[in-house]
Amino acid sequence: MNIVEINEGVAANPLYAMASPVSLSIREGEQVAIVGPNGSGKTRVVEMLTGQRRLKGDAIRYRFSHAGGVLTSDAIRYITFCDAYGVADSSYFLQLRWNQTELTDDMPTVRQYLLRACPAETSPGDNSWQEDVCRLFGLEPLLDRIIVTLSSGELRKCQLVRVLLSRPQMLIIDNPFIGLDLSARTMLTEVLQAVGTRRRLTLVLVMPSGSLIPSFVERVIPVEEMHVLPAMSREAYVQRVHHHPQPILTTDECRLMISLPEKDLSQTPFYPQAGGEVLQLNHVSIRYDGRTILSDINWTVHEGERWALTGANGSGKSTLLSLICADNPQGYACDIRLFGHRRGSGESIWDIKRHIGYVSPELHRAYRMNIPAIDLVASGLHDTIGLYTRTSDNDREMCRFWMEMIGIGHLAERPFLQLSSGEQRLCLVARAFVKDPELLILDEPLHGLDDDYRERVREIVTLFCQRRHKTLIMVTHYPDELPPCITHHLELVHSS
Repeated sequence: MNIVEINEGVAANPLYAMASPVSLSIREGEQVAIVGPNGSGKTRVVEMLTGQRRLKGDAIRYRFSHAGGVLTSDAIRYITFCDAYGVADSSYFLQLRWNQTELTDDMPTVRQYLLRACPAETSPGDNSWQEDVCRLFGLEPLLDRIIVTLSSGELRKCQLVRVLLSRPQMLIIDNPFIGLDLSARTMLTEVLQAVGTRRRLTLVLVMPSGSLIPSFVERVIPVEEMHVLPAMSREAYVQRVHHHPQPILTTDECRLMISLPEKDLSQTPFYPQAGGEVLQLNHVSIRYDGRTILSDINWTVHEGERWALTGANGSGKSTLLSLICADNPQGYACDIRLFGHRRGSGESIWDIKRHIGYVSPELHRAYRMNIPAIDLVASGLHDTIGLYTRTSDNDREMCRFWMEMIGIGHLAERPFLQLSSGEQRLCLVARAFVKDPELLILDEPLHGLDDDYRERVREIVTLFCQRRHKTLIMVTHYPDELPPCITHHLELVHSS
């Protein structure tokens, strides 16, 4: 039985229309993937399925079981891209996770957050299922933690468990595996397979890349250039899109990257001599509420080195980067030297940030300003969330250069919050590059990107690092995302 059908669906609001009428069906208990490149229209299709975008006439029909008074809106649960990092309400700001003094009593713990999702009446079997899911995802040690203190990967697992506990009849997940380490990805695959069998859950995965579609998916609904194409089997789709990676950047684009003018850093304050130490951490430890996040970290990064920073979810990667970027107040109590100067020796936060280009899941979560995409990119020149300074023509031109280089020049005037999740991430990547930083910190920069954009960004990073005075630190859970220019590797492990 089809649980949802759309027949020649057309959005009532022309701003959200697809290029052609949408027709699709999803069967009860089926596992489906909606797959397409960034900006292809996948999010609009999901908004039609969930009723967020009204269709003309009676183009959509639902056949959910309404036993117990369940509403259609309760039968469908949708985990969006931004949900991967938790709900960013008006009280959330970029440094909140590391500013323990800003935490308040009304901020929920993980346990409270999960309990809110559970139905009011649950049977003993349901309680057993709740315990099983928490145990499988490794959430038991986190239950008494305040939710905003979790890492992005821990938040992702928490959000998934919360939605599963609400007992939906259809679960739609945007980019289900982003932010998860290999162990967590394996756990999630097992959970989704188990819950589909045990609960007859209809599962819809929304993905940018055909190569990552899990094997349990039965059918794929392709979306390309705002058209929904006929559904096909997973095997047929993977065979259709399989290709060997080819260089994305043109010869002219490569030449433009390499020939960017070199900065004169000789008179720049708070920057080391050529080839000197960009970063030095000496016996750095970070603890919160009796928990050790980082334990006795010693790390030196010299100018021109390109580091991969890896580790399981919750191992402290983002906390370590928050110390470097001056977002963590505990940095002043640690022996940290940036650009040849010890932290707290008279420099301001802006002296530090002027040399750093940065993108991260936390930044994406915090950036809820609905400004034109080019203004978001320009905010990287001032290290602000939002743009509060008039930009010069030269700065504007530099913003357009990086947006064109990354392949999003056509989005310059589009409001940021109206972009797809992948397009938003690309804008934030451009923001990291726009001031031509000496230290480029990329914390999972390829989240939500399709294969072509992922390869394009990797090529840009490689070319960028061929220039003088450029140092890279990159975080990813996918080894194949690392650019070939990587020279060093630091792996963090959970502190005991």
